[in-house]
Amino acid sequence: MKSNVLGPDGPTASPNSNASIVTATADSVPDQPHALARARAFAEPLIASETFDTGENILAHADAVAAILKSIGGSEAMQAATYLVHSCQHLTKPLEVITKAFGANYAALAIETTKLVNVQRQARTANAKAQLIDDPAAQTENVRKMLLAFSRDLRVVMLRLASRLQTLRHYAATKQAAPQSLAYESLHVFAPLANRLGIWQVKWEMEDLSFRFLEPDTYKETARLLDEKRLEREQFMEALRVQLERELNKGGIAALVQGRPKHIYSIVKKMRGKSLDFDQVFDIRALRVIAADVKGCYAALGFVHSRFTPIEGEFDDYIAKPKSNGYQSLHTVVRDEAGRAVEIQIRTQAMHDHAEHGVAAHWAYKEAGTKGYGGVSASSEYDAKIAVLRQLLAWERDLSGPAAARAREANKGLFEDRIYVLTPDAAIVELPQGATAVDFAYSVHTNVGHRCRGARIDGAMVPLNTPLQNGQTVEIITVKDGGPSRDWLNPELGFLSSHRAKSKVRAWFNALEMAQTVARGREAVEKLLQREGKTAMKLDDLAVQLGFKAADDLFEVVGKDELSLRTIETMLRPPEPVLTQDDYVLAKKARVTRQNVKGGGVLVVGMGSLLTQLAKCCKPAPPDDILGFVTKGKGVSIHRSDCSNFRNMASGSPDRVIEVEWSSPKAGEGSSVYPVDVSIEASDRQGLLRDISEVFAKEKMNVIGVQTQSVKDNRGGTAWMTFTVEVAQSGRLGQVLGIVAEVAGVRSARRR
Repeated sequence: MKSNVLGPDGPTASPNSNASIVTATADSVPDQPHALARARAFAEPLIASETFDTGENILAHADAVAAILKSIGGSEAMQAATYLVHSCQHLTKPLEVITKAFGANYAALAIETTKLVNVQRQARTANAKAQLIDDPAAQTENVRKMLLAFSRDLRVVMLRLASRLQTLRHYAATKQAAPQSLAYESLHVFAPLANRLGIWQVKWEMEDLSFRFLEPDTYKETARLLDEKRLEREQFMEALRVQLERELNKGGIAALVQGRPKHIYSIVKKMRGKSLDFDQVFDIRALRVIAADVKGCYAALGFVHSRFTPIEGEFDDYIAKPKSNGYQSLHTVVRDEAGRAVEIQIRTQAMHDHAEHGVAAHWAYKEAGTKGYGGVSASSEYDAKIAVLRQLLAWERDLSGPAAARAREANKGLFEDRIYVLTPDAAIVELPQGATAVDFAYSVHTNVGHRCRGARIDGAMVPLNTPLQNGQTVEIITVKDGGPSRDWLNPELGFLSSHRAKSKVRAWFNALEMAQTVARGREAVEKLLQREGKTAMKLDDLAVQLGFKAADDLFEVVGKDELSLRTIETMLRPPEPVLTQDDYVLAKKARVTRQNVKGGGVLVVGMGSLLTQLAKCCKPAPPDDILGFVTKGKGVSIHRSDCSNFRNMASGSPDRVIEVEWSSPKAGEGSSVYPVDVSIEASDRQGLLRDISEVFAKEKMNVIGVQTQSVKDNRGGTAWMTFTVEVAQSGRLGQVLGIVAEVAGVRSARRR
């Protein structure tokens, strides 16, 4: 039966694998009796009859991966997780099922590994063509995904390395040609990772197998050259090994001398890098000396150099100065009596174990103790874990060096624009180059960013605008309550670099300003309701009557001065009764009121002072032509001569029409002002009401009322507005309306 798996590296994740999981570290996995056997028994019914598209049986693949992990020092928990990973695709709810059967840590490891498999497969499929032309972007993106996956669970990469090695072994054993993208990724991503972690046993084999599929002709030719004089070379090396071991022991130096495997890829790299012929490559003849201790290593080196002729420039002391991945050994190349070059490596057994197994030898951090990793002293589990993670960051720098140089030439930008820093729990956080502790705080959580007040980098207090560097551990000091500082948005002060952090800070201040605006608007509306005796009215009902969805929307526009309180007053006050034509005039001394004039008035020709009022239907103002109509109980109603209401009343009762004229203001009195309605039609947009109001304010015309209505139409939306303004002369109003007509979106502005 063939599985629906898309690739040989593992199953497709179940949709449920996106559930939140608990991250785990190697030392947090509880000991469970017979965990490996139980995991295999759990997975066997699910995967025993399944195969990858390569033809490899999935259970056999899992068995082989578990064996690889065991050979490089992987724990039983890690081996057990191999079977659980391949079970995920057959479970409806893998997280819940595995958690119930084995615990949250086993489930976390299985789910995280499955997710990484799928991400890498997608990237490999999408970038297969780019990878084959040595595209740095495809390679470095893969590295980045690996780093971030590693930060969630340190065991994930060990599982991936072992699984990839077994996949390459299967292709080789069945004499199939591995996909070029898979072989390229193995050689340029997985093998360098194994090297950085010091797992040379995996590195060498993965390099040789990948190279075999990428350059089969070169691989076969190099293998043929190795085989041509293999018997003669092996006889010589065995005789030299026995002789050297006997002489060392005879000289009081306890040591074991071994032959060293020949790795085809390393031979080809040296031939190409140094332009050497096959016979000139020292790797062809190599021995390894395992001494009892460091003192014995240097004693053995002295003996070798006295016994043979050292080649100048071919000596490296990696014991005194270990490689960045923690590798330690003495390397020297000497010539025997016949002039044949032999490479000799000298190290202790502990150095050898580390060289072969690397980080796997210290995977259980409790066992690492003060040995740490990579030459870093580790006094705790945390320190050991940090040391391992920093090796990954160094690996990223190794790969990004040449890639970044090419990217700068092409203006692409790769790793040089990113940094990786660590949380106090040793999780990796990816940030833009130049990021500060504040950027880091916002990347952890928005509330952590808002409440950030201080930072420690590698244990030392630093200013919040200190740029972070790769591999640093950052700890944020927060307060219980509070918010960001406006200084953080000042680019000259350098507090923020990431767009995410900047947007979070701006959003906080925008929300703060909005809250203040709403509070200001609420206060104004509530005071108005108190004055009008409408305190029992619900604020949401008031907002709906005014065309808003909620009370806060009403408070916002009032707080921004985009809606006059007079509009609310007009809505709250009931309309005055309509005057009828049967009303009769009452002769009284004229009164000056807001409804007729301020400081001036209207004279009734030939009749002396009478009670007069300006008609609300046409709102006349000097120097309009006016006529009067005698009403019952309301005196003389003054209309513009072109008022349609006046024409209708005059046609029915022509005897009530009287002549009137504007009176001149008395000495010492100011100019009279008159309320006039202005009708405006415009395209609806944000800020329209504010822009028109600003014109009236600038022209010193007092707006005493506003009514608005907007309707969506095929032009995007139309707004009709009626402004009531106070004017002394209607002629001046025409000039102002001309200015209003020039406001963006206004289609017409006229007097009603």
